[in-house]
Amino acid sequence: MEDCTAIIRPPLTSQALVELAVRTLMAGKALDLVVLEVKELCSFADYFIVASGTSRRQVQALAHQLEEAQALAGVKPLGEEGIQEGVWVLLDYNDVVIHLFSEALREFYNLEGLWSEAPRITLDIKDPGIAAAVSSATADPQPATDPDQTHHG
Repeated sequence: MEDCTAIIRPPLTSQALVELAVRTLMAGKALDLVVLEVKELCSFADYFIVASGTSRRQVQALAHQLEEAQALAGVKPLGEEGIQEGVWVLLDYNDVVIHLFSEALREFYNLEGLWSEAPRITLDIKDPGIAAAVSSATADPQPATDPDQTHHG
């Protein structure tokens, strides 16, 4: 009889989702990457990730790279908006909501200003490679909270 044992991965924690998304965005050369911890300020998410692309095409590519990396880790978005347009993409992963903007639209909407009370999270990520992120995302990384620091990718 063949061994048909399936490998079942535990679901990723919200911190692991954040780390995977940050690694993916860094690998895609996203600009001004910011992670906001909003769990004490709202009931619908634990973290917002905000990043920019230099063009519509880059914003779309970042969104597709995020979806691919998350899918490899066994995670699918609850919802997605704006990929076709590529000027403001929203990817909703339940506890983690990712906003990808064109530079001009990000400045106009100023999400960081709207959520200025949210602590900014700094992650110590040495290798932004997507493959490394997927393999390590099942670990339980602990982001360090420092409201005075921003991570720029």
